[in-house]
Amino acid sequence: MKRVFSGVKPTGHLTLGNYLGAMRRWSEVDQHEADALFCVVDLHALTVDHDPARVRRLSRQAATLLLAAGLDPKLCTVFVQSHVDEHVRLSYLLECVATDGEMRRMIQYKEKAAAERARGGSVRLSLLTYPVLMAADILAYGTDEVPVGDDQAQHVELTRDVAVRFNQRYGQTFVVPRTTHPGVAARVMNLQDPTSKMGKSDDVGPGIVYLLDEPDVVRKKVMRAVTDSGRDVAYDREARPGVSNLLEILAACEGGNPNDLAGVYESYGSLKKDTADAVVELLRPVQQRHKELCADAAYVEGVLREGAERAREMARPRVDAAYRAIGLLPAV
Repeated sequence: MKRVFSGVKPTGHLTLGNYLGAMRRWSEVDQHEADALFCVVDLHALTVDHDPARVRRLSRQAATLLLAAGLDPKLCTVFVQSHVDEHVRLSYLLECVATDGEMRRMIQYKEKAAAERARGGSVRLSLLTYPVLMAADILAYGTDEVPVGDDQAQHVELTRDVAVRFNQRYGQTFVVPRTTHPGVAARVMNLQDPTSKMGKSDDVGPGIVYLLDEPDVVRKKVMRAVTDSGRDVAYDREARPGVSNLLEILAACEGGNPNDLAGVYESYGSLKKDTADAVVELLRPVQQRHKELCADAAYVEGVLREGAERAREMARPRVDAAYRAIGLLPAV
């Protein structure tokens, strides 16, 4: 049975983009077809300025939402990254295999570092090296497939490169993973800026639909979504990004095709109304289950505890093997 690993970073409230682009596939497909691990990657949240209490709060919320979205601890492993020491243990070994040039070519690092320099500051060293930690997250478990959005594909390619290099230098140790992408709505865009991803790191914004937004809030945000010049409803990512984003969201919610849906609508207003209705109905069961889980904190804590134990048992033999392969003296 193939092994799948993926995770969410608790740097903000999870969004519709997180759900349509990843979480729904995890619950509907991956946990049933694979030996799947899903992780709240809280160590990655430390690469930028953060409030410790907020990171803890968002980590718990993210874990609860993963379960609310349908992840079943009887079918998959759900845990928090920092609860399994093997991630950090392996990360340093991989830093000794990756190169400075590879790290500096990562698009997210280049963009964030440039933005910080423009403000007269500098980024944390961990922002430069975090793709190696991400590689450790994946490689520690012998992962075969990594379901990610387009913006993370470069990091999985780095993971593959580092795994191959380690195996060539020190002996066959790691499985070389491959990237998988969901079909429709792999990258949901901001409703107010349809050329930008709907990112959870933005704390507020009318263009971001959060999984825990009230129905009235969802409707307001969708109805105020930016569209394009002209009146015809057409699916064209380049020329009509606003309308195309709405069509992709609606198609993802209802299981349709954005091209086919474009021919159904004669006005932006009717498209927005149907999209808003579809998003509200999509999120309703997730929000209800989240409410139930929040009232049973002991259950969530138990899932995370058992998940970390299971993950540790899977990761430790491979990480120990990597320590031996690279030349470290075994502990006595």
